Amino acid sequence: MIHEVDLCLRRLVRDDPLLSGEADVAFEAPTKEWASRRNAPTVNVYLYDVREDLRRRTRGLQNEYVNGVVTARHLPPRYFKLSYLVSAWTQRPEDEHRLLSSLLSRFLRYEAIPPELLEGTLAALALPIPMTVALPPPEDRAFADVWTALGGELKPSLDVVVSAPMETGRVFPAGPPAHEGVRLNVNGDSAVGHNVPEDATPDQPLERVAMTRVRREAQ
Repeated sequence: MIHEVDLCLRRLVRDDPLLSGEADVAFEAPTKEWASRRNAPTVNVYLYDVREDLRRRTRGLQNEYVNGVVTARHLPPRYFKLSYLVSAWTQRPEDEHRLLSSLLSRFLRYEAIPPELLEGTLAALALPIPMTVALPPPEDRAFADVWTALGGELKPSLDVVVSAPMETGRVFPAGPPAHEGVRLNVNGDSAVGHNVPEDATPDQPLERVAMTRVRREAQ
């Protein structure tokens, strides 16, 4: 799932008119060593955090059908927040700021990753993939700390967060459908049992098979 989100972001960045296909898109950690090896304008899209989006967790089981019959049940997909640090690398700070401004404008056009960019499991799930840009960081994390951990100097950047779904892989086989059973019609203190054919309809007379007297105990 993560690599599929990478591909979506790569296409979003490459389609920016200001890049015109001339800037590279890199997903490596923007360390000092990486910066020293760079020899062309580059947009760095660094994945620095992965955590579950608990606000989007749903409960219950989802049915899987084959010819109208439930064959299995599985847990719903979990959403995970992928946080990317997007930075521009050129020879001049003015060019970097212009590039960042263009990228910010492009990301703001979308509340979610466009469906036409989805591939693989993301396309198969056919679920929306929300995306935010430049929101304030959580209280437990600051962008300056990320740059410090990378061993580099603080640099202007955009924080892009994608909430992507992922299957849990937990599937529970369903039992065979019931073909016959007993229907109880309760009237007062008695219960009458009937055979229920496989193709029975609500208005079809049923064969009485047993009658059991049920006494209600005084409360």
